[in-house]
Amino acid sequence: MAEPFLPPSSFLPYGRQTIEDDDVAAVSAALRDDFLTTGPRVEAFERAFAEAVEAPHAVACANGTAALHLAMLGLGVGEGDVCIAPSTTFLATANCARYVGAEVVFADVDPQSGLMRPADLAEALGKATGRRVAAVLPVHLRGDVVDLPAIAGLAQAAGAVVVEDACHALGSAHLDGVSVPVGSGRWSAAATFSFHPVKTIATGEGGMITTTDADLAERMRRLRSHGMVRPEGGDPWWYEMAEPGFNYRLPDLLCALGQSQLAKLPRFAARRRALAARYVTQLAALAPQVVPAASPTWSRAVPHLMSVLIDFDALGLTRLEVVERLRAKGIGSQVHYIPVHSQPYYRERYGDQRLPGAEAWYERTLSLPLYPAMADSDVDRVVEALAGALQRA
Repeated sequence: MAEPFLPPSSFLPYGRQTIEDDDVAAVSAALRDDFLTTGPRVEAFERAFAEAVEAPHAVACANGTAALHLAMLGLGVGEGDVCIAPSTTFLATANCARYVGAEVVFADVDPQSGLMRPADLAEALGKATGRRVAAVLPVHLRGDVVDLPAIAGLAQAAGAVVVEDACHALGSAHLDGVSVPVGSGRWSAAATFSFHPVKTIATGEGGMITTTDADLAERMRRLRSHGMVRPEGGDPWWYEMAEPGFNYRLPDLLCALGQSQLAKLPRFAARRRALAARYVTQLAALAPQVVPAASPTWSRAVPHLMSVLIDFDALGLTRLEVVERLRAKGIGSQVHYIPVHSQPYYRERYGDQRLPGAEAWYERTLSLPLYPAMADSDVDRVVEALAGALQRA
């Protein structure tokens, strides 16, 4: 096994890429080839990724946000449409609807898991009565999988497609008698992924969309490169643009890194699961004031985040106090996420809203370090530091 390049600092951030010698070699080889972008490594990475998630088609792009935008464009979502997204997510999930002129109806989430439930979707669909709901955007938060069959059933009944925000969930699966990989397209029109450095595999920046629809895949490939096509039989310099697209290409350099990283997915997934399991065991001593985020029975997660729920009020502490005490011990943490419906832009557009599940999740959540290069002893160190940080001054 290649040895990861570990930083000299003993600081443990909440997330970190794992780059090894073979990853560096893959990028070096790409640097010496003819193509730095729009070359053969793009298609090679797409094929390998599609195989990894058992999808017929995969489209590489610049980042996870571009993936969401391309999915909206490819599916024809636009002015007059409504998209439903959970409020507990990163900004991009909702913003992708606004990029194409659609409106957003925010759904609440389970305060214990942060996931949108079928009942939350049903309530949001009720708020959209009288308008065309074009897409439902469930988020597999932390790597845990939403109840996709139930959500897909509700979406279909409403005449909407499902686009999975799977940026946290590469390698995760829904257990439905058999294990169905996230991104396979069994219950959705498309699924989007991110390769940001803190994600399960990294390309620096990068994204992917998977789909079972060959025509949709082809349209998204056009749209990621300005909407250009080169008709067969035309002059070698000739191109045409039937509709404007974007420069959302993923360079060969980054695809080389992505394909190298993808080969490590089983190892990375196993390590993340083992670390998360150790956290659960070690955190038991801090219950009930601290509990891990709930994981549904149908979810076979590759954990992206180690989110815990802390009863700050009962402890007589603020979250900022705990974060600063952890940092003083060399432990990084993060909050995932501020409810999107509370952001100034959306408050101005839709008014003040109450989504009690999302608000309760936000009030208690804190993400602790989790990445494959961590040792078991690092988990013990984090939990020990957290126990100390929760003591009243």
